[in-house]
Amino acid sequence: MPSISLDSERFRRRFDTFNKIGATERGGVNRPSLSDENKAARDTLVEWFREAGLEVRIDTMGNIFGRRDGTEGDAAPVLFGSHIDSQYNGGRYDGVIGVLGGLEVIEAFNDAGVTTERPLEVVAWSNEEGVRFQPDMLGSGVYCDIFDLDYAYEREDKEGRRFGDELERIGYKGDVPCEADDIHCYFEMHVEQGPFLEQQDIPVAAVEGVFGFSWLNVTFEGQANHAGPTPMDMRHDAFVATADVTRAVRRITATEGTDLVGTVGSVDVWPNAINVIPETVEFTLDFRAYDDAVVDAAVEQIRDEVAHAALREGLEYEIEEIMRVDADPFDQGCIDTVVEAAETVGCEYTRLVSGAGHDANYLNKIAPTSMIFVPSVDGISHRESEFTEWDDIVTGTEVLLNAVQAKAAE
Repeated sequence: MPSISLDSERFRRRFDTFNKIGATERGGVNRPSLSDENKAARDTLVEWFREAGLEVRIDTMGNIFGRRDGTEGDAAPVLFGSHIDSQYNGGRYDGVIGVLGGLEVIEAFNDAGVTTERPLEVVAWSNEEGVRFQPDMLGSGVYCDIFDLDYAYEREDKEGRRFGDELERIGYKGDVPCEADDIHCYFEMHVEQGPFLEQQDIPVAAVEGVFGFSWLNVTFEGQANHAGPTPMDMRHDAFVATADVTRAVRRITATEGTDLVGTVGSVDVWPNAINVIPETVEFTLDFRAYDDAVVDAAVEQIRDEVAHAALREGLEYEIEEIMRVDADPFDQGCIDTVVEAAETVGCEYTRLVSGAGHDANYLNKIAPTSMIFVPSVDGISHRESEFTEWDDIVTGTEVLLNAVQAKAAE
């Protein structure tokens, strides 16, 4: 078989060109789902897919697929990719390296004149980040029958714009039904978004699974009043209760599991004035661990803490679990394939569990799945300063190439 290798210079040119779309002054990108910048990124990707000879299809959720036929036309394809939407003022690497790395894998087969037995498909999933339209991983979620299409279309951003309307506005409400095809396996290359690989000076990880998590939305309702003449013992301060719960999150995560993490990530305060006692606070809670029982225990404890905080301040409260995803071990066969690919490449590797959710979570429910991680410098992600060394990206993509080649021959 002819030698198959990447063209790292071509890959880098594409990466740099792509990240001019929605570029921020501080070196990041701003391409939230279904924004004008996200449309421009989609347009560029579709153009590059077609230039690489891929058959492009766009489904009713705006998921973009590029297909390269194999010698066994009816065989289930090897699917690989990630996402191209970003956080608000996010990083250049998150998701993008998995999609453009997948395209470079296709180009490597093209350069070598090699046709695999199984078809190959690269995918860019819609709304992975969930920053504009919640929940996250919406495109892959509909594809894998986690959410129905009408539910997805009705999601609204903070300005009240519907996902379905915005998808149509940017021209990416495709005609192909958003439903799972017969897939042989799925791979996703991604930045680690944590510090371990860089700390250990290891360029690649075979990902064994993903943390389970619970997202909660909490609202405290108190009483607004003047910040000056209102005595402290007559206050019903929604923000004081919020602060108590925030401290409780740190206490719970310190005692209830070695890998348990918790975050108060979004806070809205009303009336949000310097001289008015906060009447209403709405905030989110995020608990994650690789043990579902640990997550469940943390949720029960924080429910008690919310109730006690409301009682102390004389508040009404509501608490709702808006998303729950179980811990998700990946397919052992796909994990082994990634390990064997790393050994073929000749790079050092390790095995990790992901603390972040990915489209691979949902794909794992319908097809054998694993992921490939490359290091995040200083463990930084979801920020404009997110950075991964280019050599590590190339190494990870070489591992992806070898994993795809192995599975395409099965």
